[in-house]
Amino acid sequence: MNHDIDHQIPPFADAADEREWQAQEEALRRERQGLDPAADDARVRRYRPLTRALREPLDHALPPDFAQHVAALMPATPAPAADVRFERVLTMALGLALLLATVVVSVLYGGAWLHTITASLPLPRPPADRWLLAFAACIGATFLLGSWQRRTWT
Repeated sequence: MNHDIDHQIPPFADAADEREWQAQEEALRRERQGLDPAADDARVRRYRPLTRALREPLDHALPPDFAQHVAALMPATPAPAADVRFERVLTMALGLALLLATVVVSVLYGGAWLHTITASLPLPRPPADRWLLAFAACIGATFLLGSWQRRTWT
């Protein structure tokens, strides 16, 4: 459905841009109404061929096998796996270095701050201990069953 396109446009920050826009809109309106281009001013006359060209359908359509041609341009083999292996090894090495640093810092300084941390944490009451253990067991069982299920289905 076509709507009326002669709506108000917001003002431009630059007067030159607004004049160009108005000339384009005037060329579009005059071309649509089929008015004589001789009565147009030079700026509007410059946009008339562009308006006419944009209204015409394309001379030709895409070839029927266009998607196959584009797909043929893509490489058939994926990127070499050496790059991925290097990243994985590097990530694993950095993770192990971080784990080792955590263990060393905990052994060296753990006695000084471990007591402060445990004193600031609220301890659960004895009946809650059993519920926390049951909750942890449920989470663990769900994780193990999920990983077992993924292995058997793939």
